[in-house]
Amino acid sequence: QDEEKWDFVLVSNIHEAGSEKEIKRKKFLDELSKKGFTIKKIEDKKLFYGVRAPKQIFRKYQWLLRNPDSRLQNADAHHDVPVTTRMRIVNFILQNTVTPDLEKLHDLMKKKVFETTFPLHEKEEVREFLTEKWARWREIFCQQPIEEIRCYFGEKVALYFAWLGWYTYLLGIAAVVGLVVFVAGITIFNSSQVSKEICEATNTIMCPLCDQKCPFWLLSDTCTYAKVTHMIDNEGTVLFAMFMAIWATVFLELWKRQRATVVTDWDLYRWDEEEEELAMELINNLQHEPRQYQHSYFRSTIMLFLVLVMIVVLIGIAHALVIYRVIATAFFTQSNLELLSEQANTMAVMTGAVLHYITIVVMTKVNRRVALYLCDLEKPRTFSQRENNFTMKIFTFQFFTNFSSLIYIAFFLGRINGHPGNYVRIAGKWRLEECHPSGCITDLFIQMAIIMLLKQTISNVMEYLVPWVAYKLRKKQQRPKKRRVMLGEEEEAEDPCKRQWLSNYLLDEVNIFSLFDEFLEMVIQYSFTTIFVAAFPLAPLLAFCNNLFEIRLDAIKMMRLRRRMVPRKANDIGIWLQVLEAIGILAVIGNGLVIAITSDFIPVQVYKYTYSPCMTENSTDVDCLTGYINHSLSVFRIQDFEPYTKPGLALTGLRCRYRDYRNADDYSYTVQFWHIFAARLAFLILFEHAALCVKLIAAWYVPDVPQSVKNQFLHRKHSNLRKELRWVMRQEV
Repeated sequence: QDEEKWDFVLVSNIHEAGSEKEIKRKKFLDELSKKGFTIKKIEDKKLFYGVRAPKQIFRKYQWLLRNPDSRLQNADAHHDVPVTTRMRIVNFILQNTVTPDLEKLHDLMKKKVFETTFPLHEKEEVREFLTEKWARWREIFCQQPIEEIRCYFGEKVALYFAWLGWYTYLLGIAAVVGLVVFVAGITIFNSSQVSKEICEATNTIMCPLCDQKCPFWLLSDTCTYAKVTHMIDNEGTVLFAMFMAIWATVFLELWKRQRATVVTDWDLYRWDEEEEELAMELINNLQHEPRQYQHSYFRSTIMLFLVLVMIVVLIGIAHALVIYRVIATAFFTQSNLELLSEQANTMAVMTGAVLHYITIVVMTKVNRRVALYLCDLEKPRTFSQRENNFTMKIFTFQFFTNFSSLIYIAFFLGRINGHPGNYVRIAGKWRLEECHPSGCITDLFIQMAIIMLLKQTISNVMEYLVPWVAYKLRKKQQRPKKRRVMLGEEEEAEDPCKRQWLSNYLLDEVNIFSLFDEFLEMVIQYSFTTIFVAAFPLAPLLAFCNNLFEIRLDAIKMMRLRRRMVPRKANDIGIWLQVLEAIGILAVIGNGLVIAITSDFIPVQVYKYTYSPCMTENSTDVDCLTGYINHSLSVFRIQDFEPYTKPGLALTGLRCRYRDYRNADDYSYTVQFWHIFAARLAFLILFEHAALCVKLIAAWYVPDVPQSVKNQFLHRKHSNLRKELRWVMRQEV
């Protein structure tokens, strides 16, 4: 039965006898035969070539990479290599076999000599177990069988699922805390003094939100909006942002411990990727010379310049979204539909968020092409180096694609738009948006909620449906016909390999970035969950629910809808760990800025402890925030409007109010503005230093490697040295 197990299958179209493609194919297969490979050909609508590597290849691999701790073992003692290792070695040899025309498999596939190549899903015990106990929706709350995943897909895939499981497990804690903070916000929905004042401000006339058709309006009209804002923007959110900064650190430190335990069990803790790659190169070709390490400052400078150009393009797209929102607000305000004209700003934010999601989907594809092109320009030395370079570039591009618009809403919206009589305009025509009198944080909340919900529903549904539909269509098109198997001159009517090879061929293709895509999706989600969590306390809950489905979705895709991935060896999650640590630092900066700049937390505290009745009149029987709204609105004289703006008629009086701290005479900033500005800056420095100190303490407090793992290595070294000493003493005798 072992003789009928094939390591890989190569698929080719049926080419005309004597054609260039057929000659190239024959040359490649001849090279494999010279290396001792067994090749079996099956003809259907396509040509299928099963390849099986000779045993001596795996013996060489075992001898070259035998455990350095077991040098004293008998050289002849060898065990069968695991299936995943077989596949990895065979794939390496296939990819690096050179024909007499100096072409590799990659070049032949470009020239359509071969269509595809893949390892087989075998009907083995591990597969049955994973299909039943892992790739099932009913197992959604069960622990994952990481050891079995490793035996079937290799260490890299197993580490991805171990990391994703650990991340989801700890997200549960953050989700509960976020939910408590959000529910606490709802309970004080009606009790906030600030929103009470807005609801009671029936005499406060606000300046128009646009130029021509917009009327003056009463502050009390936005009562509900003010209540919703306070539900998000309260003291609990500040504490939650601090908690999430610590959570991100603790999560990574605990993951390092978890990873150390897992890879020690696999005996891979001190595994050297470079040594493995050199060994496989030598097994494939004894004359191989390794590529030297090189660094070109000129190439790095060009690369940096091109990356910066791409970032500028992505920021330009964010600017286009801002312009859309400005024009949409003006358009909706002038609409005849009452709902649109009354909620113009909110509708612009919501449609802008949907548009932002569409740009994310489109730019993800563009970013990938650009990142791959830049990687090709760099000419990295090894595949893992290429993967690391690609990871850094695409993450940078994706970060700007996903977050540029959010950064604008969080830190620039309502702060660069000028004031009545002197508005900042796009093309001298459209006014930039303003913040609501109760703050800008609700806009950020709406934007994040829409993007996260769309990403987690539409993207996940498409991620599953597209391969499923494609697989079903291919299956339907494949009509069972009588096929022939050609083994030399003999012909057989039936062959046990036919059905298996064909069913594997009909599955969705996997590429080297299939697992990378899953990682990127999760890391971007991790960014959403941590960086702006102060504005959206429900982010961890949404991420937690999504991940429960994501694990099973990925499992079902890998087991049933996709061809088997080529296993990869790994002892950590690679450069992603550095990316996650960078996000942890960005989370501290991002949340500090959201609380200091976006939120009304600082202006409220400054008022409470400096200008409130409690401080000025020593009144203890009134709420300390009484008068805050009146204090935070500036006065504007209607005759000072630009002549061409023609605002609607005022309800009463000749003055209107707007959100800012400016003098009524010359519209310069008041003392309060500078007081609040200083307080914001002081809070930002204090928050970030405190959070970073706590992060450092947490990183020190939780050791990266558990003591049990250290003791295991200590014991192993001790016993090996003792064995060596005994052997030496025996030789002396």
